[in-house]
Amino acid sequence: MLLERIKERAKKFDLTLSDVAEKTGISPNTVYSWRVKTPRSDKLKQVAELLHTTTDYLNGLTDDPSLPTDDSFSLDDDKPVMYHGYNVPDKYLDMIRGLMDADIKEGKANKHE
Repeated sequence: MLLERIKERAKKFDLTLSDVAEKTGISPNTVYSWRVKTPRSDKLKQVAELLHTTTDYLNGLTDDPSLPTDDSFSLDDDKPVMYHGYNVPDKYLDMIRGLMDADIKEGKANKHE
């Protein structure tokens, strides 16, 4: 599965397995050996970076080849906050803000003691 996913992903960038090996500095024999051997994590990471995907995708742990995005957000923005595709109601956002404010105040109070 690993080698098939690498091939499939490489095709999207008009690359062959030999191209992947050359661009990552990994020997072609090593890349082809991944048909039956487990690659070193640093080598697989190099391939994943070249192919703009994750090692989890290449290893078959997920079917989503896209790279993770920064899911951070600010509760101070006026933008809607989503959770599993649903808008988070203001009452929940207010609760979260209250908890965070209390935590922040507690943290600041502890610093001055």
